[in-house]
Amino acid sequence: MAKKAKTVFMCTECGNEYTAWQGQCSYCGSWNTIVEHKVAPVEEAASDTRRRLGGGSRPVRLGHVGTHDYSRLDSGLSELDRVLGGGIVPGSLTLISGEPGIGKSTLIAQAAGRVAEKYGPVLYVSGEESEEQVKLRADRVLGKISDSLYIYPETNMENIMAACDEIKPCFLIVDSIQTMYSAAADSVAGSLTQIRECSGQLIRYAKNHDVPVFIVAHVTKSGELAGPKTIEHMVDTVLSFSGERDRDLRILRSFKNRFGTTDEIGAFRMTSEGMIEVPDLSGSLVESSACEEGSVISAVYEGSRPVFFEIQALVSRANVGFARRTAIGISQNRLNMILAVLEKKAGISLLDYDVYVNVVGGMNTGSTSTDLAVALAIYSSFKSRASRSRTVAVGEVGLTGNLRSVPNADRIVQEAARLGYEAVILPENNARQYHGGADVKVTGAANLTDAIGAWLSA
Repeated sequence: MAKKAKTVFMCTECGNEYTAWQGQCSYCGSWNTIVEHKVAPVEEAASDTRRRLGGGSRPVRLGHVGTHDYSRLDSGLSELDRVLGGGIVPGSLTLISGEPGIGKSTLIAQAAGRVAEKYGPVLYVSGEESEEQVKLRADRVLGKISDSLYIYPETNMENIMAACDEIKPCFLIVDSIQTMYSAAADSVAGSLTQIRECSGQLIRYAKNHDVPVFIVAHVTKSGELAGPKTIEHMVDTVLSFSGERDRDLRILRSFKNRFGTTDEIGAFRMTSEGMIEVPDLSGSLVESSACEEGSVISAVYEGSRPVFFEIQALVSRANVGFARRTAIGISQNRLNMILAVLEKKAGISLLDYDVYVNVVGGMNTGSTSTDLAVALAIYSSFKSRASRSRTVAVGEVGLTGNLRSVPNADRIVQEAARLGYEAVILPENNARQYHGGADVKVTGAANLTDAIGAWLSA
């Protein structure tokens, strides 16, 4: 006797499932986004057959397994290759997400054109744009278009797999996964069931044919990846493309990478000719060379390179009501903690003052290495004082006011010397381990009070 179709309720924003309808999604907090979907039942006999006959592999001794030397594909974009760990791995599945209009399709179109020119057929599957729209973008960002680059405006997965069997591409791009549907799933495109089924088909194709696949995914209003979270576990690499609307800087980050590090970032500038790589990110983010009140230079180590940026703070007396605390580029909770430490250890009361902190250039840093620079910028604006020399401040501020060491401090010092800075303030443990070699003054500070003194006398 055939089973009845199962009914699930899914949030269209985040993909979370519920057994019954409710007004608000408890996972992402969106209202009126939960809709009903029918899930086709799986026949028991067919399911049992897959369990008994699925795959021809057998358990083997781990020590007898040979290692596979991956020959990565060069995307033609060194910043993209850096984030991927050295290039595109054959048979890998990469998920890239970002806000609409941020430049995902432009970046992928540039990579597709260069891979097609160098390695062979590339299939670009577009579920949102027509051939003419993709061609207009390609003319703008590629110039000469390779004869090996194919465009296929299709949303049916069975048709896409048939096209792959015919063209036999060396690189497959699907833009986007939310527009794809398969006849094997009884639901609308973009639903939880369809996204899982289509992603599963792409994974099987990538692994069986040793073809790298790039999947473009939508994001929710909060900036998180839309759809079920299981997709992030299924794919090999998860990339996020971000940037400010009013700026041309774009940052590509890796949140998961089975073939490389997850700490690497790539920098691009959005232009009318496409994405332009920014190899010297620190030099482009720090534009001012003057020692200004409320401005401190800091750095974080991202993957294989240090990134320098300017942190600005403005402290002004509050007019009415409660004092405001605004943070752009750093965590709001981190700012509140630093303000409490400053009041307790540095003896400044900010209860009646508005405090604004901004990371210049549109960068968002989650590193605690910037704590010291944030504290010094706030102190500088409050006291209306500035350092006498171009100084870099790096360190994590603890609740006791002590400075905790940060990783790769020696490389940050070397990069500071290359960029022409005169002094670097580090936690005492980092300064003790530094063996010199760079033409820059390195000062160690045990706590926040020592760091303020060193910064004023630098």
